[in-house]
Amino acid sequence: MTKYREILRLHSLGFTQRNIMQSCGVAQKTVVRVLRRANELTITWPLDETITDAVLEGMMFPKADKDISTKRKSDFVYIHKELLKNGVGKKLLWTEYMEDCRLNGEQPLMYSQFCYYIQQDEQKRRATMHINRKPGEQVEIDWAGDPRT
Repeated sequence: MTKYREILRLHSLGFTQRNIMQSCGVAQKTVVRVLRRANELTITWPLDETITDAVLEGMMFPKADKDISTKRKSDFVYIHKELLKNGVGKKLLWTEYMEDCRLNGEQPLMYSQFCYYIQQDEQKRRATMHINRKPGEQVEIDWAGDPRT
C-alpha cells in the first residue's frame, strides 16, 4: 500500500520528489499524483492521528463501484453444457451470445472477456487444486539403493 501519510510528511519537511520517491519506495508519478491531489483537496501535513493511509486513499482517490457493469454476463451453466458437445467451441458460443445481446439491446462482452469469465467459472467447478512448489522440493531419493538387499 502506498504510504500517503509519509509522502505528505516528507513533502512538508521540504524533501524533493526524488528523495520522497526513494524513501517511500514508490514511483515518481505516484508522488506527483498524491501531492497534486492533496493540494486540490487542501490536505496539509499535520494530519489527525485517526487518518490512516487507507482513509487518505479513500479521500484522495475514491474508487467507483466496479460491480456495476453495463455489459451482460453470459449463462455459465448453459455454456458448460454446450462445451461438452462435439463441434461446439467458445467462438461459436460467443457469436450466439453476441447475437442474443444485440437482439435484446444489451452491451456484450468482447471475446477475450467472455473467455476470461468462462475460465473463472471453470476454476470454481474444478475439483483439483494446483500447489506451487519448487522443482525437487518434495522428492526423496535413496541414492544408496534398497537397504534390505
